[in-house]
This record gives sequence, structure tokens and C-alpha cells, in this order.
Amino acid sequence: MMPCHNQQVNTVSSGQEHPMKQVRFATSSSSNVSVPAVLSNSEPSDDNIQPVSLEDVGPQLKLLPLNDQIRELQTIIRDKTTSRGDFVFCADRLIRLVVEEGLNQLPYSECTVTTPTGYKYEGVKFERGNCGVSIMRSGEAMEQGLRDCCRSIRIGKILIQSDEETQKAKVYYAKFPPDVYRRKVLLMYPILSTGNTVIEAVRVLIEHRVQPKHIILLSLFSTPHGAKSIIQEFPDITILTTEVHPVAPTHFGQRYFGTD
Repeated sequence: MMPCHNQQVNTVSSGQEHPMKQVRFATSSSSNVSVPAVLSNSEPSDDNIQPVSLEDVGPQLKLLPLNDQIRELQTIIRDKTTSRGDFVFCADRLIRLVVEEGLNQLPYSECTVTTPTGYKYEGVKFERGNCGVSIMRSGEAMEQGLRDCCRSIRIGKILIQSDEETQKAKVYYAKFPPDVYRRKVLLMYPILSTGNTVIEAVRVLIEHRVQPKHIILLSLFSTPHGAKSIIQEFPDITILTTEVHPVAPTHFGQRYFGTD
């Protein structure tokens, strides 16, 4: 499991400046505009770029500390020339990193075990009472990563689609563990664009008596607007992602499931 990065999270919560790295997209042939990317855990590289401040979103938004491994996975997923096999492989790796860090946000309790040599070891154990919920269809891409870490975890599903007439998000299907209101919920949705789908999903969970403070949203990429919309609607929710950027790779679901 990835190490817990509580020190970084506490820095954001205390209102201090969160270090960022800003990266420009290459200028395309059809446009002369370069869009700045906002990434975590590095020093600013261009004073002329005005990044989205995490403080504007709130401490509920948590970014995985950026390193070259995560940066490469993000690059491969965004590259239009990436084969589907490589896309799925790298997406699964990135999903696993997000899931591992999401598990760090759940409660653990201290315990003592006896080693094969007879010594006592003071450790921790994972507290039961958690579940996963995937927003279909793209959220289902994250289910295996969660099961790889928690073999017996229960997973619910929500299907939300835009109404053809009103274009508003509409819930078509929802199935959760019967005691979901007693559990911490890992809500899985890889790409946060507008945030409307997630907002509707959280409303459904609230209707099933789940408290927003017990919901941890696991995503891979988020736009500033999407993250801010969700947190403004539900101030107690936690969002965990790898990147905040105005342009999200919305092709993720089609590429992952081969429907593009």
C-alpha cells in the first residue's frame, strides 16, 4: 500500500499554500492557445501561468503527490496514439494507486500480533464497515482495482444518464448493500468533468441515509469546475484525484471498454 501522506493533506487543511507544478499543453495546429495544467507536489515553473488554487476548492480535495511514475501514466492515457492495450494497462495502474491512497483515508485501529518467532508486534488493522459504489459505466473500470486490495468488499452500482428531453442527469438504476448507511463509501468515477453525474449519485446515497462525510470520491482526473461544484453542493465530501486540469480526458470510458 502507498504510504499515507497526512503531512501534505494537513498542509492544505491549515490554509497554507499547497505546492504545485504547472505544465503547458503543446500548442495545437488549430489553436494558438496553451492551457495550463495544475499538478501537485512540485515547485512552480512559470510565474506567468495562473494556476487554480486548491484553497479555492477546499481541503476536501486531495491530490496524490505527483511523481514521474504518475506523470507518465497520465501522459499515456491522454495520448491519442496510445493503443487500447497500453491504455487499459496504464489506466489500471493509475486506478490501483488511487484506490490504495483511498484506503489510507479509511479508519484503522491498533492491534497486537505474535510473530512466528514469538515476539509481539504493535501494528494496525483495517476496520470493517466499508463498501465501494461505482457510477456506471466508466466507474466499473475501478472495481477490479478495489477488489484487488479488498477481496471481500461489497460493491454497489448506480446508473445515471442524461434525459433526452431535459438533458438533466437522471438515475435509472441503483443497488447498494442493505446497510450502506452504516458504511464508509468509496464512490468510484474516473473523470470529473462538470460534476453533475457525481452530484446526482451522492444525492441517491443520501436518500439511502449515507452521510456525505462518509463518502470518499475516487477519481483519476478532475476539472476545477467539477471538483468545486461537488464540494459546494456537499461540503463534507472528500475527493481524491491525481490531477486537476481544465481539460479532462473525457474519452476514458470509450477507450477503456473499447467502444470508441
